[in-house]
Amino acid sequence: MSFDGSFIHSMKQELAGLLQTGRVSKINQPYPNELIISIRAHGKNHQLLLSANPTYARVQVTEIPYVNPAVPTNFTMIMRKHLSGAILTAVNQLDNDRVLRLSFTGRNELGDQTSLLLIVEIMARHSNIILVNAPDNKIIDAIKHVGSDVNRYRLLLPGATYINPPKQDLQDPFTKETFGDIAQLMRDFPNVDMLAANLRKTVQGLGKDTSLALANYLHRDGNVEKNFKTFFKNFNAPKPTLSHVANNKINFTAFPYPDTEKDQFYSTLSQLLDAYYATRAQRDRVREQGAILIQVVKKQLKKNRTKLKRLNRDLRETANADEYRVKGEILTTYLNKVERGMTKIELPDFYHENQPITIALSNQQSPSENAQKYFKRYQKLKNAVKYLNEQIDLTQQEIDYFENIQSQIELAKPEDLVDIRYELQQGHYLKDHDQHKKKKNKRQKISKPEKFVASDGTEILVGKNNLQNEKLTMHTADKRETWLHTKNIPGSHVIIRSFDPSDQTIAEAANLAAYFSKARNSSKVPVDYTRVKNIRKPNGTKPGYVIYDSQQTLFITPNENLVDQLTANSKK
Repeated sequence: MSFDGSFIHSMKQELAGLLQTGRVSKINQPYPNELIISIRAHGKNHQLLLSANPTYARVQVTEIPYVNPAVPTNFTMIMRKHLSGAILTAVNQLDNDRVLRLSFTGRNELGDQTSLLLIVEIMARHSNIILVNAPDNKIIDAIKHVGSDVNRYRLLLPGATYINPPKQDLQDPFTKETFGDIAQLMRDFPNVDMLAANLRKTVQGLGKDTSLALANYLHRDGNVEKNFKTFFKNFNAPKPTLSHVANNKINFTAFPYPDTEKDQFYSTLSQLLDAYYATRAQRDRVREQGAILIQVVKKQLKKNRTKLKRLNRDLRETANADEYRVKGEILTTYLNKVERGMTKIELPDFYHENQPITIALSNQQSPSENAQKYFKRYQKLKNAVKYLNEQIDLTQQEIDYFENIQSQIELAKPEDLVDIRYELQQGHYLKDHDQHKKKKNKRQKISKPEKFVASDGTEILVGKNNLQNEKLTMHTADKRETWLHTKNIPGSHVIIRSFDPSDQTIAEAANLAAYFSKARNSSKVPVDYTRVKNIRKPNGTKPGYVIYDSQQTLFITPNENLVDQLTANSKK
């Protein structure tokens, strides 16, 4: 699973056929290291995704919708200034390296024609997107600025001359004509793994999985040149494949590699990458954009769990309160036997058949004061029981609340984080992180819940965070509609927009409730459902918290395929 030079060779051909001669209509930067360029080509609009994400760097046409930030970044503004209305004239690759060059022609403010290069370097954490003025090779801007303190070989800063990444002393497999060195490698390294490792040191553009596949191809028979050319010919006529490999891992390749299972084929490489990266890249974006939220939630959970342990320890100590009362009463009864200056005394315990009991005393206090000390400690512990039980309940509510928030962040899309951040700000949990911002916050509009459509056409709405849940259940839903939620498990509020839903629709909505909950990967998840009129929100409780009655319960094993189908129904 690598977006290596050989895979880029196939992607270059797909992008050229799909986008070349197209005109740039929109440019957005939905995430810090990713750019979306909308290009209209051959009568259709296409979203070209350029990603310099350290983990998921790639170039593809995507069909996944993105939510753009309210305020565009400086890089976005520069890209719009130079590329808006430009024509994509060519898509080229630097040898068989992980560098893709998109050539554009456009017009500047004076109406003069310009020639620009948009260069995408796909090199893990060194990945970058660079806009270059083609005539003088000067960098206009880069999505990541790299100064001399980071890279002495080349600067990636506005105004600097663009220099290609360091050239590797490797051979381009698509122009290679002699194969004696490959035959020698096969003789020196008959083991497939060792041969693959040495092929990566000889042939350009081979990721680990591609080199292993090439080594397997070369071992098919003695015709090295034929096997080598056959392997790389597949990249010119790709058959995009998602396959299972060892250790239950999933791999994407330009065509089926040897030793794979459950191959699933796609019509284009871009569709393949959408299928592979959809959830993976989304999780990474959530971690990236929600870093502060995750940190705050973990901190609150740790603080409250520690507090709960201490409160429970104190509550256990109150179980010994009667012991202090008994000692106080025994001292009071035998006060005439107690003398000032004693540190302990042994007296008969009339509560336990006059068995002797040793009572500790303070030599600084009188006999009466020692007895009163025990009564005071008894009374203090007795009063503490009520307070401790109240604090334990409140602390447990805080833990449940933040576990719910943590679950929502894990299941969130990047755009859902806005509501979660606003909720934590309203609860004053983010005050340390927002100290440099204006104190006065405008009331934020809550985003809409996610919409699904059941098999019979009934609309189903799913809240993705506490604010959405509360608005959906307490304000949007009709009292006669049906509400669903996982039983005693953090999750989404689900509303069926029907007064009399069928059993199938209820089951499909219950699947959504189970899927969008902390129990997504569990089986037989209990899901309660009842009419909205049976839902109540106690005064003073956290957002999204409700109580309900008259419920029925279904046991559901979440089915992702069904969720996808209900999503597809909503787009028809």
